[in-house]
Order: sequence, then C-alpha cells, then structure tokens
Amino acid sequence: MLYPLLTKTRRVYDLSGVWNFTLGDHDPQRLLSSEELMVVPSSFNDVIVDKDKRNYIGDFWYERLVDLPSVSDTEELVIRFGSVTHQAKVYVNGTFLGEHRGGFTPFEIVIPDSFYQAGHIKLSVCVNNCLDKTTLPVGNYSEEVNEDGSVKKIVKENFDFFNYAGIHRPVKLIVRPKNHISDIAIKSVLSDDLKSADIEIAFTTSKSIDSYKITILDEDKHILTETSMNHIHLEQVRLWEVLDAYLYTARIETFCHGLLVDVFEERFGLRKVEVKEAQFLINNKPVYFKGFGKHEDTFINGRGLNEAANLMDLNLLKEIGANSFRTSHYPYSEEMMRLADRMGILVINEVPAVGLFHNFMASLDLDDKDNGTWNVMKTKEAHEQAIRELVKRDKNHPSVVMWVVANEPASHEEGAHDYFEPLVQLYRELDPEKRPVTLVNIMMATPDKDQVMDLVDVICLNRYYAWYVDHGDLKKGEDGLRKELLAWQEKFPKKPIIMTEYGADTLPGLHSSWDIPYTEEFQSAFYEMSHRVFDSLPNLVGEQVWNFADFETNLMLLRVQGNHKGLFSRNRQPKQVVRDFKERWRAIPNYHYKKK
Repeated sequence: MLYPLLTKTRRVYDLSGVWNFTLGDHDPQRLLSSEELMVVPSSFNDVIVDKDKRNYIGDFWYERLVDLPSVSDTEELVIRFGSVTHQAKVYVNGTFLGEHRGGFTPFEIVIPDSFYQAGHIKLSVCVNNCLDKTTLPVGNYSEEVNEDGSVKKIVKENFDFFNYAGIHRPVKLIVRPKNHISDIAIKSVLSDDLKSADIEIAFTTSKSIDSYKITILDEDKHILTETSMNHIHLEQVRLWEVLDAYLYTARIETFCHGLLVDVFEERFGLRKVEVKEAQFLINNKPVYFKGFGKHEDTFINGRGLNEAANLMDLNLLKEIGANSFRTSHYPYSEEMMRLADRMGILVINEVPAVGLFHNFMASLDLDDKDNGTWNVMKTKEAHEQAIRELVKRDKNHPSVVMWVVANEPASHEEGAHDYFEPLVQLYRELDPEKRPVTLVNIMMATPDKDQVMDLVDVICLNRYYAWYVDHGDLKKGEDGLRKELLAWQEKFPKKPIIMTEYGADTLPGLHSSWDIPYTEEFQSAFYEMSHRVFDSLPNLVGEQVWNFADFETNLMLLRVQGNHKGLFSRNRQPKQVVRDFKERWRAIPNYHYKKK
C-alpha cells in the first residue's frame, strides 16, 4: 500500500488531534458526546487515567466531524488509517463503509460520492481490542459476569508485553484521482561488480491508462533517466550501505488522452542481500548485526506513533555503535521504516505472530512437553493476511533485509512444520526481492526438538542462559549457551546464526559486589559472558539485545512495573552497561567481522 504523499495529483490532510471518545456501545447514527476525549494517534490505555478503563476490553469508539475539501468529478476521497489495534469498523454519517482486522498495517476506506455534497462528514470508528486463538497476536479470551449481570470481557495476553490499543498511527484524508496508481514494486539486480543495476518497476492502476513515464532521480532530485519502459539500466550506481544510506526516487506518471492522470514518487535503495556459506551478505560483504529487539513503547503515547521518540531511538542506536533492529513483535510504523531507510539501519521485519504457543505464560518454566498448540491455534487465516499486508507495505524498503514468520512459536511441537511451511513459502512468493526468511526460535525448541528451522534461511535464536535457565549462575549459563550454539552450528553448518534476544532484567541504581541478578553489575557480567561465547562461533553473525529500552508488560510475578531488560530505561536514560556496549560495538566493523 502506497504511503500518503503530497504530489501534483494528490492532496493529503492530517486528521490527527483530539477526537470524541467512549468505551462501550455507541450508535453511529447519533452524535457521540464530547464528555470524554482521546488523542489520535495514541494508545487510549495510557492517556485515560481511570484504572478500570485502562484495562478495558471490548468495543470503543472514536468520532469527529471533518470538513471536506473540494473534489472534482475525476477525483475521490479516501480515509487512510496507518493502523488501528486490533480491529476497526468505519462509519461515515452513520453508514458502515468498511472494516479491517489486524492492528499493525494500514488500510483505506473510499468515501462514496454521495457524501460530498454536504461539505462535511461525521467520521466514526469502532475499535475492538479483543484477542483470542484466531488473532495475531494470540490472546486468551474469557468472560465474567459482574454483580449487576453485565458481562466483563477479559484478555490475558499470551505474550510478554502490554496489550495497548487504539488508533495508533496517523489518519489521513486523501484526495486522489479515481484513476490512480495503486501499487508499486521495485526490483533491482546489481551487476557482479556492483557498479551498475537493472531495475524493474512494476505498478498497477485502478483503471486502464494510455501511457506512462518513469523518471529516476538521484538523492539530490537530479534526473538520471526518463523512460516509458518498465526496465531501466543505471551505470555508476551509488549503493545503499549499512549506516551509509543512499536513496534514489522513482517518479511514475500516468496519462490518458495526453493528459496527466496521476503521479507518485517512491524512494528506493540499491543493495544486494544474500545468505551464503553461513554468512549474511550485504553487497557481497559479510555483515555483522549489532542491535536490538525493541518495542513501540513510550510514556503517555503507549504504542501510539511518536516520531520524536523514533528518531531519538535511532540516534541512540547509532551512537552506541549498533546497526540494526528487529520489529519485535509486530510491524512498526511506516514512519519508522522510512527513517531506517534514510539512516542506513538494517531491519529484520516481523509480523505480529507472537503467542503461537498454547499456555505460553505457564510454560516459562521451560517445560518442553507438547501442549497441543497446533490443534488449538486457528490463526492460519490471520497469519496469511498479516504476511500479505506486510510485504505489500514494506517490499520497497532497502532497510528491510529479512522477514520473520513468527516469534517464539511452539516449533518443537507436533504439527509445527506443516503449519509454517506454506507461510514461509508465501513470503518467498510475494517478495519481488526474495529476501531471506527466518523464524525466531524459543528456548524449548532446541536443535534436537525443533521441527521448522530446516525451512528458513537464517537461524534466529532467543536465549536466556543464566537468566531463565540457571538463573544467576554465569558459569553454567556460559557452558549451556556454548553447547547449544555449537549444536545448531553442527546441525546447519551452511546457515548463519543471529542471536535475536538475550538479556537480563536490570534496575538502574541497583548495585552489588556479588553479581546479584537485577543489579547493574550482573547485567554487565551477563553480557560479557554472552559475548565471549558469541565471538567463539564463526557461524554467529549477529547479536540483538533484548531489549533496547524497558517497556510496559501485563501483570505477573516476573515483572516489576514492566520488563527491565533494556539497555536504556523506558525514558531512554542509559544504564551502566551502555558504556560496555559502546566500547564493544564501536570496535566491531559492520562488515567482515566474522571471517571464514
């Protein structure tokens, strides 16, 4: 889906701001009271201050009046939502116009011409934050009957982060041609010496056109070539490199009867991604991933878009010497992806397939028994939709170098291979660039028990030796971590390994001379131990700390007002260990760290 851009043929109006709001039932035929208000975009949970309302599950409503711009006979009005978590039904003047399931990808609603005459509309959005075993993420849904006979809906997260909900990303009113460019796919193939590129630009339109023109511009918007062909050859290209980004622009113009119909500009980078001989290659050079798993999680905004926080996070990421992050555990905002493109940061891109493990929270004792997960989960339809929508949205981003099919599923249980095989294949069919595909493996799915890693290109592991296993014992943790990593390397000698999660909860200011867990000294010792192991394995080509910053979780004994595994506190202040990482990561080059 194309990002909402202002062009010669398109106008974009931002509908962010304060909307009327209510939890519970509302008749969209009636005007919603302004007694309660909510900011768009944001998570309602952290803006609302009533503790019962914060944890509300069910339908809730946003509504506002919108003055419409003038629209010609050849144009249409579209409402575009960056994301609504987790389900949305959209009404205009009380008339239902459409719905979307899935809380992390954009969708559009076209406003029929019949609404234009009044010059204004009432836009109502019914949002629902229920999660169950048919949704992604997976939730444990139940109901309780209150004393007054009313029904209370309950969702116990089957994952370890807070179930923030709301209109999380921008809402835009777009005026565009009825005959418009609806999708663009850019595929590039670099020459062996990486000095030239053959570019194929495929695009679709909502109606037929007579002709088109494609213009390629450099980063300074100088025209490099103009053509009426889909295939373009460029000489002396500038590559998109790790932390050294360079973006070209493809301008597509469509015509009917000699008149311009629509124009759109898509930025892209030229770089080659390949997995070969247990290495992850960018532009034919072995790259070493240094970075984080992270969350869209900030004070007040919750999971709502916070562009200042996004930029600060990536500035901190670069300052510490990192070069990558994983969109754990859902697609991040389009704005974040565009920032990563511009800053040369590698992104491992993940669908919201988290919680695919029956009784996950009860399994934190690391019991590897078969819980019957793949008989219980009914997520196939939602999973396919999530993959289709993610690839459609992010296929042209040069920062995206790998797709994730799921995070920590029960890949050791019977039925896992049959569940994941078609989903991995779906990624490969949809992606014009054929990026590598991975699955992020959970601790119980050890090399002798896992059933799915033969399907993927890269072994990605979440491991917590000396934390969840042999808690506090760094010696046993080191032995266990080294033993397992060697087993993975022996089982899949041609596949690179990336540690996508490793970490220890740490409370800033808590100190001890005896490596006590939760202290800053233990966190430093934990990472020193982990890195000693990582550096001894030639096939391990990346380390992504869990987590970039402390984040909000659901309530449980393991969590003290959230997860505290961040190298930074939730308000982005560094913990003591940041100095250690800065020294380590600045000394590790982005390329050629692990030589074969």
